Amino acid sequence: MDPTLLIQGGLVVDGTGTAPFEADVAIAGGRIAAIGRSLPVPRGTPVIEAKGRLVTPGFVDIHTHYDAQASWSSRLESSSFHGVTTALLGNCGVGFAPCRPDSRDMLVALMEGVEDLPEVVLTEGLRWDWESFPEYLDALDRRPHDMDIAAQVPHAALRIHVMGRRGFDREPATAEDRAEMARLAREGIAAGALGFSTSRAIAHRTLAGEPTPTLGAAEIELAEIGRALGGGWMQLISDFDDPAEEEWERLMRVARLSGRPMTFSLLQRESRPDFWRWLLERVTEANAAGVRVTGQVMGRPVGLMFGWELSQHPFLTREAFREVAHLPIVERVQALRDPARRARILAEPTQDPALRARLNTWARIYKLSPDYEPPPEASVAATAAREGRDPADLCYDWMLEEEGRAILNRPLLNYADGNLDAIREMVTHPHTLLGLSDGGAHVGYICDASAPTHLLTHWARDRPRGRIAIEHAVKRLSADNAHAIGLRDRGVLRPGMKADLNVIDLAALSLHRPSMQYDLPAGGKRLVQRADGYDATIVSGAVTRRHGEETDALPGRLVRGAQA
Repeated sequence: MDPTLLIQGGLVVDGTGTAPFEADVAIAGGRIAAIGRSLPVPRGTPVIEAKGRLVTPGFVDIHTHYDAQASWSSRLESSSFHGVTTALLGNCGVGFAPCRPDSRDMLVALMEGVEDLPEVVLTEGLRWDWESFPEYLDALDRRPHDMDIAAQVPHAALRIHVMGRRGFDREPATAEDRAEMARLAREGIAAGALGFSTSRAIAHRTLAGEPTPTLGAAEIELAEIGRALGGGWMQLISDFDDPAEEEWERLMRVARLSGRPMTFSLLQRESRPDFWRWLLERVTEANAAGVRVTGQVMGRPVGLMFGWELSQHPFLTREAFREVAHLPIVERVQALRDPARRARILAEPTQDPALRARLNTWARIYKLSPDYEPPPEASVAATAAREGRDPADLCYDWMLEEEGRAILNRPLLNYADGNLDAIREMVTHPHTLLGLSDGGAHVGYICDASAPTHLLTHWARDRPRGRIAIEHAVKRLSADNAHAIGLRDRGVLRPGMKADLNVIDLAALSLHRPSMQYDLPAGGKRLVQRADGYDATIVSGAVTRRHGEETDALPGRLVRGAQA
């Protein structure tokens, strides 16, 4: 076939981990047709001049929560701003199918609490033209997108669908309950799901404080579901506080019985700063024993973004702030500049000890930096000490900058040492995967969908020490993730592979400051973060973004099942 697009003269980083090489890439019929030097250009063939640019596979994001957004929007921002061409939904056991009409409120309440998607947004946006999981996939399939999407069967939805309120209230599942959950999970895999997900995290709660229905689910429940899958992987998040040895052995028994690969969220905690090493040692031992298990890691801290316009900040619970929290941002900032109100807010303590640790740890709060690795001397506490000021007073002022839209960063995970050295070990470990972007979730205080761009800029280009070779970084973002979820038709630039690519000006690649948009259903707000330096993003041979701007092309489709 004559090429439908030619990318000319770029530095190809093909996703295999081999050194970059200069070549042209020809695309035809949505596939890579040829890679080589000085490929012929038939008359009329569109050409992207890539001299001095990287040409990479499209990135595969294995941990997103676009379960709702993908049902009402064709554009999966912010992920599509950062070279992602395939996104996996349905993580952490939460989602919207299967679901009976009388159970919708429970799934909405759960998603609102666990993933910070407001109830009014979900109620307004979700069409609910499905009940079963296969019907949900059909609904996703009817809408084109700017990237491919794939889904997992969420455990909480299974529990509530089968057990109703008993499932939501975490009652033990009967033998009949377990058999029906297993049947429905297998039905989901047969319809095209790439796996099953669950949560065992105490932090996953509704806004009313109710734990996720899957917290503490019995080993036999997980094992029977796992055995029934017949395909895909098992994704989970756990606190490993049960104690850790017992929880680890429990999950490894489930993995062995199911015969499915298992993946879990792996992060450095402030309370247990070296525990991640213990987990990685267990992962290494399990793989040596033939149990396929991977830790999902993030290439930067996972933290809260603080600001007067955002859903989280150090003065969130103080009554003098709550009195004006409902105001539009311009009026809110005006009220916050009033000296009397300011004095009241600063004088009122944060009562809850857990909230104080999260919101008022001044030595852990920084202005948001594009490299996400700020030095200790840049913290609120250190700056206030140099200036002879109260740290709360300084933090208040920092958030009033940029007309009250300034954003601060409070790293909660992966920053216990005040640097990213631990992350480098996680990212380069042979049994980890890069994930945890949470694209589509935590819309008011986290925006980690930009993590692929950060990996390329901070780790492969800018970090003074411990850099990661560009070919390794690209492999982690593309081939490793694609192959882990069974998609072997993408992630590598090779003739015959799916034509999902990025053309990147690495020298110009940079992150924008996150900003708040009010474009969700019912006028809901969400943080978005753009980037410069992506000359083109291509999905199935069609250019979806050019120099940071979207095109009219929406070639993304639902991926059903593993792809050879």
